Amino acid sequence: MDLFAVTLYSHDPHSGRLLLHAMPVMVVVLCCLAIAYRYYSAFLAAKVAVLDDSRVTPAHRLNDGQNYHPTNKWVLFGHHFAAISGAGPLIGPVLAIQYGFAPGLVWLVIGVCLAGAVQDMLVLAASVRRDGKSIAEIARHELGYPAAIIASVAILFIVVIALAGLGIVVVKALGGEEVKLPAGMTIESPEPPAQREGVYHFPAKCRVRYSPEAQPTLRSETFRIRCPEAPVVLSDSALPVTYRLPAGCTQVVPGSSWGTFTIACTIPIALLVGLWMYRIRPGRVVEASLIGGFLTLAAVVAGNWVPGSPLERFFSLTRDQTIITLGVYGFIAAVLPVWLLLGPRDYLSSFLKIGTVGLLIVSVCVANPALQAPPINEVFINGGPTFLGVPGLSAPVFPFVFICVMCGAVSGFHSLVSSGTTPKMVEKESHIRTIGYGSMLIEGIVGVTALVAAAALPPELYYAINVPIDRTSEYQKQLDEVYDKYGVKVPPEGKDPAHATNVDSPQHLDLGRVEEKVGGESLRGRTGGAVTLAVGMSVVFEQAFNWVGVTGEWLLKYWYHFAIMFEALFILTTIDAGTRIARFLLQESVGRVYAPMAKQNWLPGALLASAVVTGGWCWLVWTGSIDTIWPMFGIANQLLAVLALALVTTWMVNNGRGKYAAVTILPMLFVTSTTLTASFQLVTGRFAQLIETGRAKVAAGASEVGQKMILTGVLNTALTLFVVTCVVTLLFWSAARWLTVWLGWGKPGTAPTNTNGAA
Repeated sequence: MDLFAVTLYSHDPHSGRLLLHAMPVMVVVLCCLAIAYRYYSAFLAAKVAVLDDSRVTPAHRLNDGQNYHPTNKWVLFGHHFAAISGAGPLIGPVLAIQYGFAPGLVWLVIGVCLAGAVQDMLVLAASVRRDGKSIAEIARHELGYPAAIIASVAILFIVVIALAGLGIVVVKALGGEEVKLPAGMTIESPEPPAQREGVYHFPAKCRVRYSPEAQPTLRSETFRIRCPEAPVVLSDSALPVTYRLPAGCTQVVPGSSWGTFTIACTIPIALLVGLWMYRIRPGRVVEASLIGGFLTLAAVVAGNWVPGSPLERFFSLTRDQTIITLGVYGFIAAVLPVWLLLGPRDYLSSFLKIGTVGLLIVSVCVANPALQAPPINEVFINGGPTFLGVPGLSAPVFPFVFICVMCGAVSGFHSLVSSGTTPKMVEKESHIRTIGYGSMLIEGIVGVTALVAAAALPPELYYAINVPIDRTSEYQKQLDEVYDKYGVKVPPEGKDPAHATNVDSPQHLDLGRVEEKVGGESLRGRTGGAVTLAVGMSVVFEQAFNWVGVTGEWLLKYWYHFAIMFEALFILTTIDAGTRIARFLLQESVGRVYAPMAKQNWLPGALLASAVVTGGWCWLVWTGSIDTIWPMFGIANQLLAVLALALVTTWMVNNGRGKYAAVTILPMLFVTSTTLTASFQLVTGRFAQLIETGRAKVAAGASEVGQKMILTGVLNTALTLFVVTCVVTLLFWSAARWLTVWLGWGKPGTAPTNTNGAA
């Protein structure tokens, strides 16, 4: 009985706090998702979508050997999962840990079963019944041509915003940056720092005071500061030495050369796999898979030799260089033939994604780490450093946890895939249940595993990574309260190296120790969630492998960089597919005015459309940051989910199945309430504050910084209001159609049918 209790919870002997363990949480979640698939998806398939294998799908009826072709259910499942899986289920749950792990966990489980999977499955069914047409074309069939125009424009803008949200996560994971530091900041160093070309290399164990009134912070890791002039020495008679920094100093956070090298290697690997499957050894899929998998793992190992080598300067990119590189990749991927890059990358990624998630689930169950984050974080219940963080403003758990945790629960972006490539390849209608509902459940599991990995980190480590360096003093009082209430106290013997029992376990690791174990990477202030997740995953993997006897100091750094590669590949497959979808949407829209643009294989049109789309999302990444783009991405993505649910409800009503409309209307109304509330609060709060602060900086003489803040605030406000207006218009348009049928003013079954007579 005691052994069973240990698997469920434990008490921290030094703080007395009850800690829930991860394994029982994971088991309960898996049971809930299994029940939802077994019963609720069966109800949707039989009663709502009325799936029927006797109907001939567009894949057979319109088979052209290119876009339309019947595909094995499990192959298509892998393609669909690879296409829909992006940054959302990885990053959103990690950022939402500031509210505590319970709100995000509950929304992930309920949302994916009753909202996200329902949307994906029914949009896929509606698109199959409409010859595999896009969601904009579904709007034209169900509501008319003007609705299709509004839907097309809104979707195009939403996709560009979504791609910016995905792109900035990759930039935060791989790209270096220079974080501004407050003037007058003092550093008490145990020894004088080394200095090279205006960059001061401070040793570990420095005590930093970010402002005169702030409490000193112990920096357990080494760090580098670029100074326009030499710091003022306040005490040099004996060690430690105290320095005061002049205005204009920045902390240099180098890019991850190991991670960038590994990701760069996957591009030629994907090209080789594509050529192998289609040109060198046609049809030898197993051979190509083994080659691709082996080379990818080899690239992770080889990346260890890049830092400190002559190659480092080529792969240690700055933030701006990473954005440019990512944009060039997105442009090339959108123009190249699908079979050459996107196809093999999706194929490799689906194995890597599902395999890594499966390994993480098993590792969580084996290691069974304690969830160090509290269920509800009372200190940051109204917002904190990972979400919002604007002085004087709040981001309450409602509605912002539902904006922060999006793709793992419900994602409008998925509706583009469910009405894009996937419906053109469905072999039988019964496969829609597995592909649409089942793959979304897997994405929900991804979100839960990401949440568990982040929640298993001690609060001190979590916030050391996620609090921006230049805003540490702003949050220090609240952080001290968090550490006092929820932090894990190091036992007294931990301070004695001769008796350091268990202080090397994850709950006792400080930031400096973790940086050392992951290969010397700079982790402090690496906001955005990607680095936090990589650390959490690597710690869980290390714990699990320790259980089976695989130990060593070298282990964590390989797991960390494997996790970075996994995250970047996870996101890149969505970026390249999303850029291609946006290119098609733009060509389709412009093609109504200039006919040649509508031809997707017309090279000038493909180049121009790809350049416009890539330039659009790269510009948003360039001018924004994670704390402005991620909320806007969340709102745009959820509004697209509202649009998709409204259109699929209209499809149901038009085809005489309006009595089941509650399965889509209820989640639609909930997502609408959270999204519109968050939109109002962001536009009148954070974005307005951004504009006001920018104007103040311009007035104070900081013109360049102020103008950028004003541009970001105005751009975010305009895009948010535009998307909200479009979606609300279509929502009322759809509601009018529902009422027309329900009040008897119109008849169901009047919507157009496809050539097979199926509605």
